[in-house]
Amino acid sequence: MESPLLFFTDAVLRAPTIGSMLMCLAAAIVGVLVFLRKQSLLGESLSHAAYPGVVIGVMVAGALGLEEHQSSMIAIFIMMGAFITALIGLWTIHWLVRKLRFRSDSALCFILSSFFGIGITLASNVQYVYSSLYRQIQSYLYGQTATMTDIHIYVYGIFSLLIVLTVVLFYKELQAMTFDRDYAKSLGIKTKPIDALLFILITLAVVIGIRSVGVVLMSAMLIAPAVAARQYTNKMFVMFFLAGLFGLISGFLGNYFSVELNNYLSLKYPTDRLVIPTGPMIVMVASVICVVSLFFAPERGLIVRLIRIGSFRYRCMCENLLKAIWRHSSKKEISFDEIEKYQSLSPIYLRFLLWRLSMSGWLEKLDANAYKLTVDGNLWAAKIVRLHRLWEVYLANYLGVGAERVHRNAEEMEHIITPELERELTLLLKDPRTDPHHQPIPPRH
Repeated sequence: MESPLLFFTDAVLRAPTIGSMLMCLAAAIVGVLVFLRKQSLLGESLSHAAYPGVVIGVMVAGALGLEEHQSSMIAIFIMMGAFITALIGLWTIHWLVRKLRFRSDSALCFILSSFFGIGITLASNVQYVYSSLYRQIQSYLYGQTATMTDIHIYVYGIFSLLIVLTVVLFYKELQAMTFDRDYAKSLGIKTKPIDALLFILITLAVVIGIRSVGVVLMSAMLIAPAVAARQYTNKMFVMFFLAGLFGLISGFLGNYFSVELNNYLSLKYPTDRLVIPTGPMIVMVASVICVVSLFFAPERGLIVRLIRIGSFRYRCMCENLLKAIWRHSSKKEISFDEIEKYQSLSPIYLRFLLWRLSMSGWLEKLDANAYKLTVDGNLWAAKIVRLHRLWEVYLANYLGVGAERVHRNAEEMEHIITPELERELTLLLKDPRTDPHHQPIPPRH
């Protein structure tokens, strides 16, 4: 297994690794703006719109008599062609939306399919006319990170620096335009020049990215880091930082795993030619980071939210159970059969809850079939009843809701009323003694 530091020092591995990391950084930062503006399909459309430019760039290079070994000059023509056709695609999208009143998703899909079809048609011609250069087209279609040289580090470094500086210098304007365009205009922000600058940056990010991960996969590098970063924060500048960090990690680990897996496969299956391309591996790493974030992010992660929901429901059941026992008798014992009458839970789960409450000190188990509230359990149950009845008084006396309609809402609110809200209700309602059904409200302990 190679040392991670080798990927930054080895003459062969250095350029693909650093170049990919810079590409992913630029794409991730631009992707935040694309994602927040709800234009996630834009990256997919522009990457496909750039493909005809790639083919045209190869055709121009072939017409000028450039050979395959002159890869640097060919790359310049390819990048220029891709940038121009991507800008044309972007302009066409906005023209269709604003002038012809196309739906945004329809315009994006139209440009994606039509431009890519044009590119495929032109590529089929290049395959026969400039067959020696046809490989250059394929490398931009699927990505070919391994063939990067040190010149790509400088090119991607300049582009990445340009994108970072633009975001830093125009952060407030971008923030205002992203979340409230009308408010940004009211502040005197010139939205059209900033929009034009942003579109150029998006196009540049797509164009420089297709060399690493290809036309087909480029949109993933725009969106995946941004989606992952969104799960951890509600602040835009933090989202930029996290997305850039996830992009750098994806670029490095994609190269690292590609090299290590290829070495492993060559040793394990020496007779077979099994290769894990770097570009798809970068996208796979970014996708894994995105999926892990969607499931396990501290606040918004699906698993964490399910745990939080399950914990809240469990607490509500415990409180409802204690409240039911309190209403039956706050001092005397109560049997399991009597408790079961007031609950819709299964007997097995009900016994589990009673066991948990007994272990926590809220209930005292007198024998195999009898329970009694402890002092703490009695106080907790009385508090829940108090909150329930206080809310009923608030609905009936302060909001004018009929007494026959307040119980259901109070059943839900009793579990989420905070001590601060309880104090406010007590002061507002002047510490009432009975609820709308003329039942006593337990005093505050």
